[in-house]
Amino acid sequence: MALKCTLIGSRYFGATVLAQLLEDGHEVVRVVANSADDRLALAAQKAGLPLTILESPRKVPGDALQEDCDLIVAAHTHAFVTPEALARARIGSIGYHPSLLPRHRGIAAVEWTLLAGDPIAGGSIYHLDAGWDDGAIAAQDWCFVVKGESARDLWERALSPMGLRLIRQVVNHAAQHGSLPAHKQDPRFATKAHMIKRNVSLVPHDATLTTSLVVTVIGRDRPGIVRMISDSLQGLAVNWADSRMTHYADQFAGVVHLQVSAEQAGQVESKLKGLEAEGLSVQWARSDSPPVAAGNRMLRLELMGPDRPGIVRELSVGLAERGVSIEDLHTEISQNEGQSVFKVSALLVVPQALSDEALRGVLEGLASQMMMDIGLDGQA
Repeated sequence: MALKCTLIGSRYFGATVLAQLLEDGHEVVRVVANSADDRLALAAQKAGLPLTILESPRKVPGDALQEDCDLIVAAHTHAFVTPEALARARIGSIGYHPSLLPRHRGIAAVEWTLLAGDPIAGGSIYHLDAGWDDGAIAAQDWCFVVKGESARDLWERALSPMGLRLIRQVVNHAAQHGSLPAHKQDPRFATKAHMIKRNVSLVPHDATLTTSLVVTVIGRDRPGIVRMISDSLQGLAVNWADSRMTHYADQFAGVVHLQVSAEQAGQVESKLKGLEAEGLSVQWARSDSPPVAAGNRMLRLELMGPDRPGIVRELSVGLAERGVSIEDLHTEISQNEGQSVFKVSALLVVPQALSDEALRGVLEGLASQMMMDIGLDGQA
């Protein structure tokens, strides 16, 4: 028989589940989404289906559903479905979790599958209840994890198609039998997949520093040269935007990018010239154009997380798709408690049309995909 279903979800996964339900002849009495421009919401509008946009992306209240139904299906949502909402489903309520529950209960199951080094991953259709990801299992399947793949790779290659297939399987079972399979989770094997920390902060760009000096310093290597350069600029409004310092044989070589006001540029050049009395060869190139072209702003990105192949590519592609370019990039690998940690420092040129809020969303999405901690600050 055909079921009356309520669908709660988002993005490609939610929209594809909607298409499956309609293709299989079920009636979707309501769609619940996080935002009006979400892919699922747009698909529901196109199909002329009743649509509710949540006031909070973390909670589905009873009045969000409005109609009673046979089955509630949660497809790519992190919202807690309240008991009042669950009570509207005659047969029951199910969700898809991309792990072999009870392992990796939580919001970042795919990421923690990789962080834990699991050789296999899986997906679970489980009963929604008053807890978090602890309801009875209706169906499960598994797959191997490919060495070096990202959370996004694993999701797109195996876990998303698996979830679509398992949802269809369980919904059709409910249609045929009027009930849902249920196998209690064993709490002895439960692990938590809490959200991976992400910190994004934005600071307005200081537009007063419009003159750039690219300075090269060469001299016999000895202690204190960097301090000597810094001390020479003491008392002036200078932003030390970037630098590279190293030594070859017995020679020190440094490149420093300074940002100053046009009024103080001459004083800075005079101070730099004075370093020659200390046995250093100093040259500079001056640019009085703004640090970034009109219509853009400059931001500093700091990124750190477990090392694995493809991080820089994923970052650069993700930013480029939003019109963000990388002006400068520095990477390094260090060791922390026996684990290789990959660090990135980048200078970004961001279109003014991309708001701070939208940029935070982009970076948080990238952080989730790449299992990285991200911090973003304005580049003065």
